Amino acid sequence: MNLLQQLNSVQREAVAAKDGPVMIVAGAGSGKTRVLTYRVAYLIQNHVQPYEILALTFTNKAAKEMKSRIEKLVGVQAANIWAGTFHSIFARILRHECEAIGYDRSFTIYDAEDQLNVIKAIMASQNISAQQFNPRAIQSRISGAKNQLVSPEQYDTAAKDPFEVKTAQVFTEYQKKLFNSNAMDFDDLLLKPIELFQRNTRTLEKYQYRFRYLLVDEYQDTNRAQYVLINMLAQKFRNLCVVGDDAQSIYSFRGADIRNILDFERDYPDSKVFRLEQNYRSTKKILAAADSVIKNNRNQIHKTLWTDNAAGDSIVVIEAEDDKDEGIRIASHVQEECAKQKLDLKDFCILYRTNAQSRSLEDALRRSGISYVIVGGVEFYKRKEIKDVLAYLRVIVNLKDEESLLRIINYPTRGIGETTLERVQAYAQSFPPGSVTLFEALRRAQQISEISERTKNTLSQFVSFIEKFRDLRTEMSASEVARSLVDELGILKRYKEEATPESLSRWENIQELLSAITEHAANNPEATLESFLEEVALVSPVDEETSQQNAVTMMTLHAAKGLEFPVVFIAGLEEGLFPLYQAAPDMAEMEEERRLFYVGITRAMSRLFLSHTRMRYRFGELTYPIVSRFLSEIDESLLSFERARMNVSSHARRTSIFENSTRRHNIQPKAGADDFAHDESPNYEDESQEAVHLHVGVRVEHESFGKGKVVQLAGKGESAKAVVLFDSVGTKNLMLKYARLRVL
Repeated sequence: MNLLQQLNSVQREAVAAKDGPVMIVAGAGSGKTRVLTYRVAYLIQNHVQPYEILALTFTNKAAKEMKSRIEKLVGVQAANIWAGTFHSIFARILRHECEAIGYDRSFTIYDAEDQLNVIKAIMASQNISAQQFNPRAIQSRISGAKNQLVSPEQYDTAAKDPFEVKTAQVFTEYQKKLFNSNAMDFDDLLLKPIELFQRNTRTLEKYQYRFRYLLVDEYQDTNRAQYVLINMLAQKFRNLCVVGDDAQSIYSFRGADIRNILDFERDYPDSKVFRLEQNYRSTKKILAAADSVIKNNRNQIHKTLWTDNAAGDSIVVIEAEDDKDEGIRIASHVQEECAKQKLDLKDFCILYRTNAQSRSLEDALRRSGISYVIVGGVEFYKRKEIKDVLAYLRVIVNLKDEESLLRIINYPTRGIGETTLERVQAYAQSFPPGSVTLFEALRRAQQISEISERTKNTLSQFVSFIEKFRDLRTEMSASEVARSLVDELGILKRYKEEATPESLSRWENIQELLSAITEHAANNPEATLESFLEEVALVSPVDEETSQQNAVTMMTLHAAKGLEFPVVFIAGLEEGLFPLYQAAPDMAEMEEERRLFYVGITRAMSRLFLSHTRMRYRFGELTYPIVSRFLSEIDESLLSFERARMNVSSHARRTSIFENSTRRHNIQPKAGADDFAHDESPNYEDESQEAVHLHVGVRVEHESFGKGKVVQLAGKGESAKAVVLFDSVGTKNLMLKYARLRVL
């Protein structure tokens, strides 16, 4: 079989460049996997032994697919290729060689839970408070240090604050504990081979000769440890081929370092570089949009994607009233496209920046009767942290809800064990059926002799906690009760302190739940906790079955890499959400957010919809977001616009997204009517009569938030409010009675 005849001209050159360092810059949808597999097959056809080839990937799925494709090209010889993930390949090497660095070949590999248990045990032995220093946060810091090849000694030397000092203490003991237990964690599977090769040059040479040809997939996603290992193995024969796309480097939070691919030509001055720029996936307009966005990044390997595909439809920009309307609009477009284009639901994908955004989108799809499946996550109301908070609310509303009561009685941890619960349940069951509930038994804990006095006090405190919030329902709104409950439980604080991607996602999800309760109260004057819980139960039935075969796919943008769909929606294109940032972002952060948007755009094959809202509930408050700068970076000729319905206060009209974005991101904002257009005859009923010196567009200063601009005024007297867009912290809703704003 003549392999080269089945490739385009650039692909042929990349495959045939057999010896020396090679970098294949593979644009989105350009046939990267095809080139990689054909290159391996070409090496075998040109007298390279299969066992001399090492192919490194990031997922087992990718490795299996690669070997399967190669086998179809060269036959059973493919079985002798070493192909797998970095961790699996180097774990295999360590099983053979670890005795040289003091380990037994039967070493154990600790998973994340094992690691956390070791860290907790060390903290207990060193009297380090788990309340003051979060064990998961320490675990995350240790992992990050190891990925950057920072030793416990180096971390200790560089420690600046009390948290880092305690982490260094734990880190040092943690590594000793693992070694003494003949165990390695996931990060060690990359660190220990480096140690092995540095201490044993003969062992390094053995594997350099063994793997004369190295291929690395998704090179832009490699971290520091992986970079060092690759270059150690390739040092002797320099037959290193890396394949990747710097424009799709989106995993810095996992330790990926884009400099590895950007600096490849510096590392290997004699390298050959091939750019795969022909896209086989998307329409011309979708590709042009992706190109116009990514060219705004300074740090990149320049390339221009092109395609022989049709021009395609314009990209639709949906301006929604709020996040609820956004979901409704998207659901409506799914139904329209299904009817017009004769598409299946599985042809649609909805992408979002954060998991918390899925809540309003899920609600809209469910109400429209559209099946969906969430990839890489679970449905919003079925997420553990959401179910935990909802269980508290259910118990506050209904003391007889034993399932919810059992879920929360020891969450957060109170030291109430299974034995205690069994004794309380036995006490309740000793009475006639239905006469003493589980909660009533908890009230009577002092009467249960088998329970210790300390545990009785703990149970009494729990009962008092629940009864306090039952009483507060008559004094506070549903949203105020929920927020007070979450604050007093301290779960947001705990998730924030853990500071891992997972814990921060949980933090955002709870904030989104609080937003949902606030939104429910805003839309229903008679709203109660009971009515909210009823709404949740109706839109999220526990036993609902979702067809995995024909359903809309929902996922975060990070989870979408490598996938493609005929129709793609990207929701929430607003400053602070996408691009996502808390304060003023630096250039590196913004460029990664832009690459993430590029990845999202290039998932679309034929149709692309981009949505943003005028108003959005975030962190339990109604905010007025600015449209994302990324929208203004797309050539306007590629877009068509679907405007929001005009049902907000008459003076709160937006200018076009291009005027908005250009003014706010490229030019210093100026006070005045030009910034926020309004009707010639304002609705004075909506204007504050208490602060006549304020008007929409005026620049103000706040003692805590700094300088900003008034974007909306509402209410009168004691309830007069202003919505202010601050330069440093974004939008804030302020009560004028307390705000003490100074007009600039």
